[in-house]
Amino acid sequence: MSNIPKGLSFLFEKTDPQDIFTPEDFTDEHRLIFRTTASFVNDNILNRMEELESKQEGLNRELLEAAGELGLNGTEIPEEYGGMEMDKISTTIIAECMGWGGSFAMTHGGQTGIGSMPIVMFGTRKQKEKYLPGIAGGEKVGSYALTEPGAGTDAMAIKSRAVLSADGKYYILNGNKQFITNAGFADVFIVYAKIDSEKFTAFIVDADSEGLSTGPEEHKMGIKGSSTRTLILEDVKVPVENLLFQIGRGHVVAFNILNLGRYKLSANALGSSKFALELAAAYANDRKQFGEPIANFGMIREKLSEMAIRIYIAESMIYRTGGLLENKLQSLDISGEDGGQVVAKGIEEYALECSMNKVFATEAQDYIVDEGVQIHGGYGYSAEYAIERLYRDARIYRIFEGTNEINRTIVPITLLRRVDKGDLPLREALKKLQEKLIDGMPVRTGGEDLVQAAKDIFLLTFGAGLQKYGKALLKQQEILARLANLAIQTFAMESGWLRAQRSLKNQGEDRARLKLIMAGAYINSAIGEVKNIAEETLAVLAEGDELANLLKNLHNLSRYIPQNTVVLRREIAAAVSEAGRYIV
Repeated sequence: MSNIPKGLSFLFEKTDPQDIFTPEDFTDEHRLIFRTTASFVNDNILNRMEELESKQEGLNRELLEAAGELGLNGTEIPEEYGGMEMDKISTTIIAECMGWGGSFAMTHGGQTGIGSMPIVMFGTRKQKEKYLPGIAGGEKVGSYALTEPGAGTDAMAIKSRAVLSADGKYYILNGNKQFITNAGFADVFIVYAKIDSEKFTAFIVDADSEGLSTGPEEHKMGIKGSSTRTLILEDVKVPVENLLFQIGRGHVVAFNILNLGRYKLSANALGSSKFALELAAAYANDRKQFGEPIANFGMIREKLSEMAIRIYIAESMIYRTGGLLENKLQSLDISGEDGGQVVAKGIEEYALECSMNKVFATEAQDYIVDEGVQIHGGYGYSAEYAIERLYRDARIYRIFEGTNEINRTIVPITLLRRVDKGDLPLREALKKLQEKLIDGMPVRTGGEDLVQAAKDIFLLTFGAGLQKYGKALLKQQEILARLANLAIQTFAMESGWLRAQRSLKNQGEDRARLKLIMAGAYINSAIGEVKNIAEETLAVLAEGDELANLLKNLHNLSRYIPQNTVVLRREIAAAVSEAGRYIV
């Protein structure tokens, strides 16, 4: 990648296909990491799924220690603290492969992400020396305790309290945390509480602290093999040296960790989706009705092709974002004692891309596992088939690491804040759009034209929202959600198209063919959705002659020559059926 674009800048400028990262750019080391992690998941997790789902005592710890022996726990922990300090593409690959492992993906994510990254990014040297080597090796298990019965999305509303002891040596913590992953066997918790009832602060709390206990295991719809419990704090003494970062700055820790957590979760969802497609393709090839495999039937082909297309788009978005993150971090000096905080700030640049990945990948996963069950028919509803578990496991992905609703709202809200700071040229882009409309818009043809159409439609709709509400637009959640959907679809369309074009140039037409077809089929379907969302939104924002003029502009921006996507999808389905899995 030759430059470092600002977060969300894709909405306002063109991106050169050669400036993005794609799975086709994996190095030999990346491929080795993929094979190593995939083998670990197959040999240690999928082969023991029944034991894992039944919560066999000690199995999760055993698996974490085995992962630690392969270096899969310390991927983002510096080498001086026992970690591997891998690049962001490598950590994405590991997260994707872990997504095949069902509930263990949550256990591992709690260990390598939210359960350890607060210390990596914001801990002191002594804190890192004390906790990180054990977490990297799997001897210590990490956990993240933020959510409370009355504070989920509204994290700042937590009621847990911390009071400094009379001798000044401890903070005394009281409160309850809910839905805490790894709580049943964790050794260390990242706990958030308010000092003096108002200063939101993070603490590192040892599990063997007096007064700390956990409730019984939650009986969950899915991810049954992971530990989820309530964490109970009753006059728990936490040494003052275990205060994490700064008093009253816990929100900085929490929100920066969630940025990375959302991104990794999207990679988990990608791995789960690929597994679901593999199961569906194998079943469709084997299952015969009316004398032939159901994979030959048109509506089954449509399902297989759409599953593959959404995986391709999600994969393109995720690794594009991984490239952005890695490129940004490579440009920063992280050699100082505050290097972790510098990393967190660098990741924050692409917080909205992380949110968009999370929304798109988890909703693609939801579609894919659902269609996987449908292809299996009645057998898909039977617990004897793995697709049933994938269906149940997938549902939580749209809830944790910030619900998809909250992730949607922060996209336009943060965009507007960045515009106000002068980081993004929204007003200049709106002016150029008006000039284009005055000059007249030709009928759009091809992928690049339709990607630009999506950007123009987003600008038209966002501009209309600002015209009507100004800053009060931030309180119109229904409109914010629709604006977010436009931005997400634009990023999705462009990511798929850029990857295909990069492959065409670097690998040739034969190897790029499936990517070109998938990108083309998705873009042709998505542009209609983009237009419909904009039309619906504009009807809220204007009426009479003003609405008529906006709809006229929308029509001019969205005129295009459609492709025969049925033929494209047939070719995709044939490739998937022949390979028996996702293939590009």
